[in-house]
Amino acid sequence: MSKRDYYEVLGVGRDAGVRDIKKAYKKLAMKYHPDRTQGDKELENKFKEIQEAYEILTDDQKRAAYDQYGHAGVDPNRGGAGFGGGNADFGDIFGDVFGDIFGGGGGRGRQSRARQGADLRYNLELTLEEAVRGKDVEIRVPTLVECEKCDGSGAKRGTSPKTCPTCHGNGQVQMRQGFFAVQQTCPTCSGRGKIISDPCNSCRGQGRVEKTKTLSVKIPPGVDTGDRIRLAGEGEAGEAGAPAGDLYVQAHVKQHDIFSREANNLFCEVPLSFTTAALGGELQVPTLDGKVKLKVAPETQTGRSFRLRGKGVKSVRTGMIGDLICKVVVETPVNLSSRQKDLLKELEDSMSSETGKHRPKEQGFFDGVKKFFDDLTN
Repeated sequence: MSKRDYYEVLGVGRDAGVRDIKKAYKKLAMKYHPDRTQGDKELENKFKEIQEAYEILTDDQKRAAYDQYGHAGVDPNRGGAGFGGGNADFGDIFGDVFGDIFGGGGGRGRQSRARQGADLRYNLELTLEEAVRGKDVEIRVPTLVECEKCDGSGAKRGTSPKTCPTCHGNGQVQMRQGFFAVQQTCPTCSGRGKIISDPCNSCRGQGRVEKTKTLSVKIPPGVDTGDRIRLAGEGEAGEAGAPAGDLYVQAHVKQHDIFSREANNLFCEVPLSFTTAALGGELQVPTLDGKVKLKVAPETQTGRSFRLRGKGVKSVRTGMIGDLICKVVVETPVNLSSRQKDLLKELEDSMSSETGKHRPKEQGFFDGVKKFFDDLTN
C-alpha cells in the first residue's frame, strides 16, 4: 500500500515552517491519540502516520531528502538519507552496538528526540458523600506549559534553533577508545541536536514556562481512596514541542463520623437500648439518603448485624450498588436513679432461679468453666 504525502497527512503546505508543522501535529495528535480513540485500530494507524510525517518534516536532513526523492529518500530499506543507508563504516557498527550498552542509544544517522513532558499527580480530598454521589470540582495545578511567545521552540520570535555543529543534529558524539567506539551525549547541545543562539526572552530558551492551570474535573459517583482519574495531555509540556504528559487526579476519601466503607458496602454501629433489645421494637438508622426505620426482634443480642440492601455505594466500574450493614450495640443503662436500680434488682431476682432460661450464654460459659477445672483435678 502506497504511503500518503507527508504534507497532506499533516494538512500543511510544502513551504510550511517548523512552527506551523508543530501546530498542525499537536492538533492532530490530540485528536487521534490512542488514549482517546479507545483501541480503534484504524485511528491508531492514522496516529502512527501522523507521527511519522512529523518526525520527517521537523528534521532538516530528512525533510530535504523527502522533498527531493519522496518516500524513497527516507525509506530505511532503500538506503534513504535520513536513516544512514547502506554506507555505514566499521566504526558506525560498533558505535550502534556499544552506544546502546553505555546509554548512547543510536548511530550516526539517528536524530535525538525531545522528551515528552512529565506526568503529574494531584491529591484530591473528598468527603464520603462527595465520593459516593460524584461532583464537578475545579483544581489549580502548578506546571510547565509551552511558551506562547516562541511556540515552545525556545528561540526568539523570528529566529529558529540551529543544528548543533558538534554532533550535526544527532544529539550524540562518538568517543573512540582504540578499537571501540562509544556514544555519549553531545556536550554542546546536551543531546537535543540543536542549539539556540538567540533565546526567547520569556522562557530563556527553555521553551516552557511555569504556570498554574485551573482545570475542571468530573468526579464520577462511587470513587474510593486510591482511585485515579487521568487527564490526558494536562501534565507538563514536552521539550521542543514534544507531547505533554498526563495529569492523574488521585482521590482520598476522608474518614466519616458515622460510616466506614469496604468496597461497595457501608458499615455503621447503632446503639440499642437495653429494653428494646429485650422486648423488640423499632429504631431509626442513618443512611446517606436519610433515616430509615429498622425492626428489631425481641431478645436481640449485641453485635447482631442487619443488612439494608441497596443503601450502600454504586460501583464506579460495574454500576452495582452495595448494602448498608448496621451492627447493633446494646447500651448498658447509666446514671440510674434509686428507683431504677431497685427495679433492675427486682428483675435480677426474678430471673436468678432460671439463669439458663433467661441467660443461656452466661449459663453455658460457666458450665464450660466448671468442666474445665473438673478435668484438671481428675
